[in-house]
Amino acid sequence: MTPPDTAVLRVAGRPVGRYVTRPELPARLAPRPYLHPVTTLAGTAVTEIGPADHIHHLGVGVAVPDVEGSNFWGGRTFVRGRGPTELDNHGAQRHTAFQLRDPDGFVEELRWVAAGAELLRERRTVAATELTRAAWALDFTFSLTNVTSQPLSIGSPATNGRPGAAYGGFFWRARKEAQAPEVFTVDREGEGEIHGTVAPWVALAGSTWSLIFAGATERTRRDPWFVRAEEYPGVGSSLAVHERLPIPPGETAVRRIVTVVADGRISRLEAASLVRKAVSP
Repeated sequence: MTPPDTAVLRVAGRPVGRYVTRPELPARLAPRPYLHPVTTLAGTAVTEIGPADHIHHLGVGVAVPDVEGSNFWGGRTFVRGRGPTELDNHGAQRHTAFQLRDPDGFVEELRWVAAGAELLRERRTVAATELTRAAWALDFTFSLTNVTSQPLSIGSPATNGRPGAAYGGFFWRARKEAQAPEVFTVDREGEGEIHGTVAPWVALAGSTWSLIFAGATERTRRDPWFVRAEEYPGVGSSLAVHERLPIPPGETAVRRIVTVVADGRISRLEAASLVRKAVSP
């Protein structure tokens, strides 16, 4: 029996993801719901939580290092002129309720709280869909609403003075192996060529698995990709790259990312085909 604070995603009757809503984590890790483990249809794990290189990386979820000065990413905060700094500024994403929970997905309400105050309210919609016998898609939408009476903005280490570090938003910490995964997109390959750029999709290909990340709305596709392969395998869709993302009182920022989870190492043509199948108009 599934505990009331978790949800298990299934595709064709097979479990492919476990969603933890109330993890017991120290405050400096910015406690938040996450998906882990996420697996291929053959059962290969393609996520990690709490790895030694970045213990605040938690599978698949939404993590933001700077919401009006509060850290919802975990770990140190990048401070202009000081660099990465330990601060007592961590927030938490608190699960409120499931509005819907089915074997293939759920709709969840969350509160983003820091220093005892609610800053954002989120509606998160997650769905799992079979694409082929060897691939399925995770459809992940999050909507962040400013519930305060003041303007809020989302920032990143990049907007705070650290070039190339525009992480924050949807983030997938992938499985670390002996060799770094291959990274490619429609017309480029390699972490250095793709990180920080806009592309319709980005693929990570590991030893026996592949992940293909695609923005599924016009607004989401305008966000550059945050890509890591050599140091650790991870991909995110960046909310704040050159400028902070403002969210006025009562306004909502919405993003939708679809990730194809496939067995085997796929080609560029296979990746493009799977994305077309996974991302509905």
